[in-house]
Amino acid sequence: MKKILLPPKSEKINYYRANLHCHSTISDGSKTPEELKRDYMNHGYSVIAYTDHEALISHNDLTDDSFLALNAYELDLNEEDRTDGETEKVCHLCLIALSPDNIKDEFYHREKYFWGNSAKYRDKIVYDENKPDFEREYTAECINEIISEGVKNGFFVTYNHPTWSLESYPQYSRYSGMNAMEIVNYGCVVVGYDDDNGHCYDDMLNCGNKLYCIATDDNHNHAPDSDPDCDSYGGYVEIASPDLSYESIASALKDGLFYSSTGNYMQNGPEILSLTYENNRVCISTSDARSIQIIHNTRSCSRKNAKDGEYITEAEFEIDEDAKWFRLVVTDYQGFKAYTNAYFISDLNK
Repeated sequence: MKKILLPPKSEKINYYRANLHCHSTISDGSKTPEELKRDYMNHGYSVIAYTDHEALISHNDLTDDSFLALNAYELDLNEEDRTDGETEKVCHLCLIALSPDNIKDEFYHREKYFWGNSAKYRDKIVYDENKPDFEREYTAECINEIISEGVKNGFFVTYNHPTWSLESYPQYSRYSGMNAMEIVNYGCVVVGYDDDNGHCYDDMLNCGNKLYCIATDDNHNHAPDSDPDCDSYGGYVEIASPDLSYESIASALKDGLFYSSTGNYMQNGPEILSLTYENNRVCISTSDARSIQIIHNTRSCSRKNAKDGEYITEAEFEIDEDAKWFRLVVTDYQGFKAYTNAYFISDLNK
């Protein structure tokens, strides 16, 4: 039976562009939440997750018929045995509320961990005053506790920018239970880090994690006035949903009904127009592309390339019989990429 992994646009389904990692003046960004809404909408976005550091507060007042503000925040855990801040490892997680009313910080500390301006917003942070302060440790046990409790309490939990964090396989292979990881963190890429994290994603899948991948901006807009948006509009998620309601977008995120793409403030990245699976074959339709590749956990990866000066817009691949999962990457002539989530064969053949 044919399974529709990513539905085509129709009267019932639209795709809404989202930045799921964003910083404002509430923590260490240079634009207000209102300015971010205005500027991102001008670039074709419909959704922003306001993930200010340590400041889970409501932005529901920004939501209207053409824009959805997701309530969220980013928290971090840092190595404590380093005196050189340039070499200490860190783990950053974003927690995105899957309900507009879910704004309780389960990991609150009354004194520690605030970044930038976030301490000025203490009075807006909701937490259980009867619980002790949550003390963080840079250990897999503490990180997994935050992930597990975050998911249990109705958050979409993402693991962020492993390259910038100086984390590698010995660290992230011990993390589990998150909803997604950043396959691209555009804000890190534009300042010089190799935060195009396909290998990291594959490692986590091979460790048994069933998780999605997202491209984000992680924008702070701190560049000089000549180019204040250099870290914006370059990593985004296209979410398939019947409407722009909080409930529908949250449901699509939980169900993996989205893909990620990369571009820049002048040009969008590749589009994935449809994705289906049937009889151990996957078919994909895209915008004009230079290549389309399939990646497995085996040595059966494959790439379909356009002829010189031409484009390809569709491809069909047979899934290797020993594969446990697959994902696809679309690359255009500018080098921008679109990424599907990974799909596990055991789930598709149920």
